[in-house]
Amino acid sequence: MQKLKSCVTVFLFLALFQPAKAADNPDSLCLFRFVPDNDMFYVPYGGNDLELARLLEYVRRNKESILGGTLPLYVDGWCNSLDSEKENLRMAAIRSNRVKSELIVRGGINEECFITMNHSGSGDYVTVRIAIPAVKDDVEEACLAAGQRRAEEAERQRQEQERIAREQQAERERAKTARLAAEQASTDSLARARATAGSETETLSQLAEKASVADNYTLSLRANLLRWATLTPDVGIEWRIIPSVGIAVNGSWTSWTWQDNDRRYALWEVAPEVRYYMGEKKAWYLGAMFKAGQFNYKLSETGKQGDLMGGGITAGYRLRLNKALDLDFNLGLGYLNADYEKYEVIDGVRVRRGNETKDWWGPINAGVTLVWKLF
Repeated sequence: MQKLKSCVTVFLFLALFQPAKAADNPDSLCLFRFVPDNDMFYVPYGGNDLELARLLEYVRRNKESILGGTLPLYVDGWCNSLDSEKENLRMAAIRSNRVKSELIVRGGINEECFITMNHSGSGDYVTVRIAIPAVKDDVEEACLAAGQRRAEEAERQRQEQERIAREQQAERERAKTARLAAEQASTDSLARARATAGSETETLSQLAEKASVADNYTLSLRANLLRWATLTPDVGIEWRIIPSVGIAVNGSWTSWTWQDNDRRYALWEVAPEVRYYMGEKKAWYLGAMFKAGQFNYKLSETGKQGDLMGGGITAGYRLRLNKALDLDFNLGLGYLNADYEKYEVIDGVRVRRGNETKDWWGPINAGVTLVWKLF
């Protein structure tokens, strides 16, 4: 039923708008069909190939008059398959250009040879009409009509451009008004927040400076420089679960011998720690640490080898060097238990001299730690 309505509409259009002279030349109007909602020009679709061949023959026969401007090609694009008149006109214009491109490429003519009009409604097609005049008066009349249509098309395009410009200007004004309203609302909200918190004298720059100074990292690497100074390599890692709470683990290991292995300094330790950072800048902290390890010292005639274990509380301060580096000054107080055996080395053989256990209350850890904040 829809196709039947489209065909009836096309025939009514041809009957109403084809001029009298064109009636004497029934083959001077060609119709090209388009798929609804599509702007592609399918040549084999709906007999378009036959219409195109017929039109190209007209162009070939009258090419000199067409290029000279005395015999224009009237192109009318139609579309009624989209939701709005604006979309239909845009689709009709694209379809007209598709047909004109085929004629320009295959017929050897140019854009100046066409008088184009686009319409919303009627159907999904493009018509191309050549009004071939029979006498000189008809030629003059056709030229005048062509000029009139060109002037009307230019005026229509000018009016369309002015309308688009007005719409764009109105849109810019609306965006500017919305932006100013949002900025004013943001300013009012900030003023209310300052009044509520009692911070009327605090500026945005001060807030930004405090935010930049505070530590907001998540993961960092650590190296206790005091341990490294005693030739005891020490590395660790810290994970900040939240800005106020972190979990750190440091480990140390070394093994030195001299005097033909008669003197020895060997040690390994692991010290996990939980920290709570305080203050606005999160620089000061308190923590709880556990320590475990083994040692082997022989700095005199008698050596000591055994295990150590203990823990305590820690306190410290983080000094910010730059965005990536801090210095961590820390001290730990608590309890250590050392369970070890004493020995001597006689003729290269280690001779045991008994066991001992010692308990220690006091400083159990100290450090000046370089912290590298990864992210």
